[in-house]
Amino acid sequence: MPAVENLLNGRNVNPMKTRSPLLFAILVAIGICSPVSADKGGQGNVGIRHVLLISIDGMHALDFANCAKGIPTVNSGNPYCPSLAALAGHGITYTQASSAKPSDSFPGLLAPLTGGSPRSTGVFYDVSYDRSLSPAGACPGTVGTVVAYDETADIDFTKLDGGGGINVNALPLDPSNACAPVFPHNYLKVNTVFEVIRAFGGYTAWADKHLSYELVQGPSGAGVNDLYTPEINSLVVPLTNVPGCDPVPDTTATDAWTSSFQNIRCYDKLKVQAVINQIDGKTHDGSVAAPVPTLFGMNFQAVSVGQKLVENSKAITGGYVDALGTPSAALLGEIMFVDTSIGQMVSELAKNGLADSTLIIVTAKHGQSPIDPAARLRITKDFANGKTPKTILGAVVAAATQDDVALLWLTDQSQTASAVATLSANQDLDVSGEIIAGESLKLLYNDPLTDSRTPDIIVQPDIGVIYTTSSKKISEHGGFTRNDTNVMLLVANPGIAPSKSAAAVETAQIAPTILKALHISPNKLKAVQSEKTQGLPGVDLGD
Repeated sequence: MPAVENLLNGRNVNPMKTRSPLLFAILVAIGICSPVSADKGGQGNVGIRHVLLISIDGMHALDFANCAKGIPTVNSGNPYCPSLAALAGHGITYTQASSAKPSDSFPGLLAPLTGGSPRSTGVFYDVSYDRSLSPAGACPGTVGTVVAYDETADIDFTKLDGGGGINVNALPLDPSNACAPVFPHNYLKVNTVFEVIRAFGGYTAWADKHLSYELVQGPSGAGVNDLYTPEINSLVVPLTNVPGCDPVPDTTATDAWTSSFQNIRCYDKLKVQAVINQIDGKTHDGSVAAPVPTLFGMNFQAVSVGQKLVENSKAITGGYVDALGTPSAALLGEIMFVDTSIGQMVSELAKNGLADSTLIIVTAKHGQSPIDPAARLRITKDFANGKTPKTILGAVVAAATQDDVALLWLTDQSQTASAVATLSANQDLDVSGEIIAGESLKLLYNDPLTDSRTPDIIVQPDIGVIYTTSSKKISEHGGFTRNDTNVMLLVANPGIAPSKSAAAVETAQIAPTILKALHISPNKLKAVQSEKTQGLPGVDLGD
């Protein structure tokens, strides 16, 4: 093994650049190299040793195009995301990237972390249904239950730490496994990039919005070394440890961080500080020294809230002002905040000599619909005579998840055809644009007759339709439309020549790209194997 001999002889050979995954695994095993090797001090071409993955939830490809170029009516026509624009100066911008379908946060995050769709992961939404599991307190006995991995899975979601953990008594139970509780990570059917990287000696970290995002640990339950999940739906508390954050107290709302344009920035700053601490070689809270993670990152909620929220107490409306994606003043502030935060991370990488050895990937779990405010139609807030698909079908529905899409699980699957006929006859009430069931559904996912999690029917309403009664919500995600799924995707590193790609790509292709950058075989991911997911085209890191 010449590479091993060269290392042992003290020659300047970068083991991360070896083309042999087996050789690299041997080097890790015997301690000669590690994906988390220190590389401070500007050592030149040290290869990619770290990947920083950032999800700006809600950030469309259009949002990035507008903010990087500048709009004459916004910010005097200057770019209003200069940090992201600078990253694009040494990166590939994919203009036709698609998020997962459904474009919910759970499948939207799992796509870049597993390389798979719900066909492989088994995860359709944060609140879904499983015909093989039992509800809490009813196992053995009842089979078939709603699976809720949102804030309701916390011991106490009014607390920033979720009350200290997941509420085991609220979890679904598995009758095939002695009625054991099914944690989010148990629910995932395939492994994650975190698990693969840890198996190769790497150190991993992630920050997200609910305790249920322990999902990213993967089936092993141990994929992430440093997981940070402050509860976004908790009551606002003072954040004395976060510089420049003065949240507005709100003791009347259980989702106070998301009910204020100012507060959501404070909440996101918690995670920004966590990432900066990790760049500085500490754990997320800065209390203990730790390796700079091989793979780490966070999600931003500020843009998503900026797109969705009407802050009634201040009469401020977010979202867009026209069909061209011109942001409202509130949304503009959220985009600029996120951009500044990413600039802080980039500066911290440079300060620590990590810029050359870090691949930065910026994308979004999902988009948001509608962009055009004139297309908005909230059922039943704006369309009082309207009905949701669940209401139209009534008792035949065992469970329904409805945002700007409707996923329907039926009590009797033999009634699927008649349920579709009923929905078709009432399309003027739920304003449905497409009803997906039967063979059209099986083109996307596993057969619901053999897969316990696949919905029986999916209703995609017209663009702009939201199933909500809320006056505070002006957009939503989850659906299959371009507004929901065409997200920003930027892959950046000083060694990448700037370019734009109009290739039709998916965020699931991020997962094999991450592993290839770290010289680990993408086929270590089960979803990559089953769905034949390829890496992103054009990413050439000089190896």
